[in-house]
Amino acid sequence: MSKQSNMSKRYTAEFKRDAVALALASDKTVTEVARDLGVSPEGLRGWVKQAKADRGEGPAGALTSSEREELARLRRQTREQQQTIEILKRAAALFANEMK
Repeated sequence: MSKQSNMSKRYTAEFKRDAVALALASDKTVTEVARDLGVSPEGLRGWVKQAKADRGEGPAGALTSSEREELARLRRQTREQQQTIEILKRAAALFANEMK
């Protein structure tokens, strides 16, 4: 009996693109295509869903990949700015106490 790792595999963008194309063009179910490719059916379904959203075929309100990247970047920037503000507040309080 082999022991499977709990770590997820990383696939290249090219592999994902080809897997999605195969899943969309095939008469097989996504689960069958995933099994043939040796990937998780849930993973392949997610890739197909994201590819459809990127083409504007997703459900209303679905974010494209570029929108997801921008959202992540903006959230990271906001978090960094909040940390900077906290540091400045602490420094201002420290200087105010030293001036007394």
